[in-house]
Amino acid sequence: MLAIRPLTPARWKDLEALFGERGACGGCWCMFWRLPRSLFERQKGKSNRQAFRKLVQKGKPPGLIAYEGRTPIGWCAVAPRDQYPALARSRILQPVDGEPVWSVSCLFVARPYRKRGVSTRLLEAAADYARRRGGRIVEGYPVEPRGKVADAFVWTGLASAFRQAGFKEVARRSKTRPIMRRE
Repeated sequence: MLAIRPLTPARWKDLEALFGERGACGGCWCMFWRLPRSLFERQKGKSNRQAFRKLVQKGKPPGLIAYEGRTPIGWCAVAPRDQYPALARSRILQPVDGEPVWSVSCLFVARPYRKRGVSTRLLEAAADYARRRGGRIVEGYPVEPRGKVADAFVWTGLASAFRQAGFKEVARRSKTRPIMRRE
């Protein structure tokens, strides 16, 4: 049975187990959208891990962990958009309007659990999590590849999973990257 819980300091070891040495993807540790690009690149790996851990220790969960039993199997980063300053620097992911939104910036599912609906469940839980904290709109920036693509390139999620979780496309400034919302 799948359980989804906020990432708290007490669950940090679960995230480490899920992400492994590489921080889920190339030393990111879910810091890509939170830092200026040059700082992100300098911090890849251990320093990004430390920065993310400090963020978790502040007490505001930056996302959700999915568990099968006691095994952590998936991750979804979700927070108010203003916590991701790199989104503002992206010409493709500029705000759609002036509405305050929560952003789903990253999805990661452990290899043995992929293609089993875990991302969709995490997205549904992220929308509920944001709503309980006063968020009215949850936005995501998935990819919609034109053919087969390596898992490493779908770390913002797949548009199909967002659709299954009730998100609707509201803008598209790139052929392969829609902006999707759930209100």
